[in-house]
Amino acid sequence: MLRQPIVIGYLISGIIVGPYALNILQSNDQVELFSQIGISVLLFIVGLSLNPDTIKDTGKSSLITGIGQIVFTSVFGFMIMKALGYSDIISLYSSIALTFSSTIIILKLLSDRGDLGTLYGKISIGFLLVQDVVATILLIIVPLVGAHNSTNGNLGGQFVKLFSSGVLISILLYLISKYILPKFSDYLAKSSELLFIFSVSWGLVLATLFYKIGFSIEIGALIAGVTLSASKYAYEISSRMRPLRDFFIVMFFVLLGSHLAFGNIQSLIIPAVILSLFVLIGNPLIVFILMNLLGYKNKTSFMAGLTVAQISEFSLILISLGYSLGHLDQASVTLITFVGIITIAGSTYFVIYANEIFYFLSKILQKIAIRKKLKDIELEDDSAHEMLIFGFGRVGSEFVEKATEKKISYLAVDYDPEVFQNEKIDREHYRFGDVEDLEFLEEIKLKEAKIVISTIPDLHTNILLTRFYRAENKTGTMIIVCHTAKDAETLYSEGVTYVILPHYLGAYHAVKMLSEMETNQNVFDEAKKVQKKQISKHS
Repeated sequence: MLRQPIVIGYLISGIIVGPYALNILQSNDQVELFSQIGISVLLFIVGLSLNPDTIKDTGKSSLITGIGQIVFTSVFGFMIMKALGYSDIISLYSSIALTFSSTIIILKLLSDRGDLGTLYGKISIGFLLVQDVVATILLIIVPLVGAHNSTNGNLGGQFVKLFSSGVLISILLYLISKYILPKFSDYLAKSSELLFIFSVSWGLVLATLFYKIGFSIEIGALIAGVTLSASKYAYEISSRMRPLRDFFIVMFFVLLGSHLAFGNIQSLIIPAVILSLFVLIGNPLIVFILMNLLGYKNKTSFMAGLTVAQISEFSLILISLGYSLGHLDQASVTLITFVGIITIAGSTYFVIYANEIFYFLSKILQKIAIRKKLKDIELEDDSAHEMLIFGFGRVGSEFVEKATEKKISYLAVDYDPEVFQNEKIDREHYRFGDVEDLEFLEEIKLKEAKIVISTIPDLHTNILLTRFYRAENKTGTMIIVCHTAKDAETLYSEGVTYVILPHYLGAYHAVKMLSEMETNQNVFDEAKKVQKKQISKHS
């Protein structure tokens, strides 16, 4: 009802059934076993998404932003914790926990907004994957520190033993995942139940194997997922494992909620508020500045920054691991969990109302923006063009191709700096710029264009563009892409000539081809050839 991620409900449920409220959670050992299974399944599914090819494709911007945000948040977080009077070890754990954002929550929120395919959405997913990789490495390192304590300081010998064992098993698993699992998976996929049972068994076997050689069960489960990530059945396996994850992970969060210590709650309120404000405001600000320095416009930088305004499941798992190793006390776990509740709740509304927040803060953001000048891609010719194309994506490139074919004078505008790193584009016809910058629209002589095309999905941006154009050009042609019928009605009322609704247009085209089958049986084959050619061109 509050439009919040259900993880907050789990934590609050744990508080209610815990010793400070109803005190009805008595089977702690059984619940802890279930919670450990839940974490293992969660990390197994995370591993399925960590396909090396996917990480490689996230791009330079995601890598730089992800690593930069982790470094700056850790440093500032550590300084804040020390200023609050906490010890070095608590400050270290807490500052690292504050760096990770929830990939699962953000993916859900971006999907609900329909922003997974936007520029900021792609970059956000990219640096969230970078965070997941770093978190994975930390989950391997932290048990090593615990092993150091349990072996009376023999950290070197323990590390060499674990490292050599890990390398040997990793090489073996790589060979298995490359040469054996693909063929085996093809056989198992003939039965969806068999594929599911194999996936569970594979995860349990590797979790047990890694536990036996000195790693944690969770790391074994995560690596089990990574070994299956390159499989063509990874998505199916992930979808079938999610109900299992959803059931068992409830126990982890409920147990965590029940373990919160309220005896010294008054002493934790101020630190929790300060750390929450740091995550809610500081993290987005760090990402905003980093992306500005990479050349991205204010809105893209701001929208991406909002996706890191909360801590993640990894943060809570890391804190729980530190508690189990004796590095942290119960008060520290309670503090970070409270920060998790506050930031997850707050950031959810941040993402839902991102556009409204951006326009409210736009003047402030202009003053603090630190943007790299992209002089090498600025256009020297300032003459007016017949066609202006905003957004050079898969749709925009089709209009560019047609304009080139018809010898129409055109200018393609985009605010993704990486677009201009492509050596294939003719830079004479491209311009780096922001549609919402009215001075920029004046500069490119928008009102003199005969045809204006926007493939940008944001409704507010397209309304601004339409009103600016129609203020002086009543007869020019405007073609705009949007995704909902309601948005299309709004755009038509603003004076747009034609609105492209991809889903409706695709369905209309398919129905038309079905009608043509009566006279031409090969109509779909011919359309498929054309479509494959377009797909290969953009892949």
